[in-house]
Amino acid sequence: MSELEEKERKPSEESTDDSEEEDSEEEPKLKYERLANGVTEILQTDAASCMTVHDKFLALGTHFGKVFLLDVQGNVTQKYEISSVKINQISLDESGEHVGICSEDGKVQVFGLYTREGFHESFDCPIKVVALHPQFSKSNNKQFVTGGNKLLLYERNWLNRWKTSTLHEGEGSITNIKWRANLIAWANNVGVKIYDISTKQRITNVLRDNTSLRPDMYPCSLCWKDNTTLIIGWGSSVKICAVKERDPTEMRDLPSRYVEIVSAFETEFFISGLAPLADQLVTLYYVKENSDHMEEEFRARPRLDIIQPLPESCEEISSDALTVRNFQENECRDYRLEHSEGESLFYIISPKDIVVAKERDQDDHIDWLLDKKKYEEALMAAEISFKNIKRHDVQVQNAGSHIFIISHMRDYDTAARKCQKVLGKNMDLWENEVYRFKTIGQLKAISQYLPRGDLRLRPAIYEMILHEFLMTDYEGFATLIREWPGELYNNMTIVQAVTNHLKKDPTNSILLTTLAELYTYDQRYDRALEIYLRLRHKDVYQLIHKHNLFSSIEDKIVLLMDFDKEKAVDMLLDNEDKISYLHKLFKRDHHKGQKYHEKQISLYAEYDRPNLLPFLRDSTHCPLEKALEICQQRHFVEETVFLLSEKLDDHKPSNQAELLEFFQRGVIPGVQYCNICSAKRRGPGSGILDMKK
Repeated sequence: MSELEEKERKPSEESTDDSEEEDSEEEPKLKYERLANGVTEILQTDAASCMTVHDKFLALGTHFGKVFLLDVQGNVTQKYEISSVKINQISLDESGEHVGICSEDGKVQVFGLYTREGFHESFDCPIKVVALHPQFSKSNNKQFVTGGNKLLLYERNWLNRWKTSTLHEGEGSITNIKWRANLIAWANNVGVKIYDISTKQRITNVLRDNTSLRPDMYPCSLCWKDNTTLIIGWGSSVKICAVKERDPTEMRDLPSRYVEIVSAFETEFFISGLAPLADQLVTLYYVKENSDHMEEEFRARPRLDIIQPLPESCEEISSDALTVRNFQENECRDYRLEHSEGESLFYIISPKDIVVAKERDQDDHIDWLLDKKKYEEALMAAEISFKNIKRHDVQVQNAGSHIFIISHMRDYDTAARKCQKVLGKNMDLWENEVYRFKTIGQLKAISQYLPRGDLRLRPAIYEMILHEFLMTDYEGFATLIREWPGELYNNMTIVQAVTNHLKKDPTNSILLTTLAELYTYDQRYDRALEIYLRLRHKDVYQLIHKHNLFSSIEDKIVLLMDFDKEKAVDMLLDNEDKISYLHKLFKRDHHKGQKYHEKQISLYAEYDRPNLLPFLRDSTHCPLEKALEICQQRHFVEETVFLLSEKLDDHKPSNQAELLEFFQRGVIPGVQYCNICSAKRRGPGSGILDMKK
């Protein structure tokens, strides 16, 4: 609520409208602001008496006989000295090119705003109202009407002279006139009448209900909703009249049109003005209330209500009490309500204040939801109406359009998650929101929702968030390094930051692991491997396989075996062309990899035959049958002879025959053959030394 709607209480105002408290949770329909700038200065030394509204400008009349043309912000664009007394009425035609003015001293002026040529006349009685034909600028006969003690129609004849016709008299002062299309409605002391200028017929007479009220103190309010619907407010009575065409068969001597009252009801307060709002009514009420401390009624703040007319009653949609200046001194006749049809603007005019009411838009709706802490609803409203919102614009660049829920919401994770949908592909807005999350200390909340694909933020943004995690949450930092593509940030910058932290905590496994991952992304595999081995990290084998680091671990076989012998050997066996690892293992300890000796026979035979025979001699776990089969298939004579000599104890004729065949073919010298045979007779192993000769 603006200050205009504040529930101010003064000693004489202790009783305010109960509905304000009851409806505090209901969203208001209108918003308010004072018309300021030039208006403020005018009303400091003068007082507003009337105002009329055009879509392009405003025309303000004062008690000291001046007329000011204003822009919609209240700046004075033109000033006219019309009289020394109160301006009673200002009328504009639809084009806004001609103006009609009347004053309390009987002066009437009708002229073009771009030329002073027109009608200037003074009467011997106050002229309360003047109304120009809506098409005054375009018509040839330039019609307008005035109201004093009679209703007069002025029009130019073919000689360019003004012709006057009396449309009505004898029922007191004319207090209000409204001209719409061909229909002129006016009010006097008796009631409201409508005149059809096209047929020159008076078509209705609507009597006033509140006859006990003085018509000069509680004047009639008239407003055309459209070309055929007139709204009448008088005292506390409202009537809505529909002008209809009469059936030709019923016409006889009757006017061609008639009026049907489609709605009539009483209101709680006195009416100072009426205006249409779609199928509803905006009503300005003059309010008097009783006080516990005073016997007499006091003048309370005026109310601006939106009501829904029904045939015999109305439904209140909203109600706002307005704190206009000097409201304690105003009477019902001091207030006026004017409206601009094009923009649904409503002007509440009082002697020392002019307030502008307008329909609340989606931005206002969002503000209200935020004020009520309905954050999810606020965001949903913004997402649905993002094309129509301005101050909370979440798709168009607008410096003030932050993810508005962040300023109020305490569920920061939800707020951050919504950023993906709300900010979309606008990287500028993304960066702005990241800094706003930083301001409220919630960078962690937004980190997991940042863009990471083809569209991405500047590296500095990601580095800022990584630094935040590094300072406060090592595990969260490690998670981001694993999840974020390395190209999002400057890798060396983060490596240096982690290195600096490790100086304070050199054994921190989380930081060391993360540093290894950073080295891996930077293709510094040797450093990553060194850290993994130091930590005995399970990913060391994956690192070696993935990046073919076998050449880097030749001197680290023992470390790998000590860490996980099974995985180490499996890795080596899966890379047969890197057999030197098993060979070094065997040299270090003949028994350590005994379960793989059978496999080693094939590997030596395939890749390293010179070391096959030494392996066969030294291994006590080598399956001789398998070894003999491999060597015979490959025609490895020396190895076969050795294996056959080892198997002579089996007394298999085939072994002895094959050994004899080698001797007969000259493959084995006679001396060696004899030694083998004699060694077997002496005992196992005696012939091995001879094989070395």
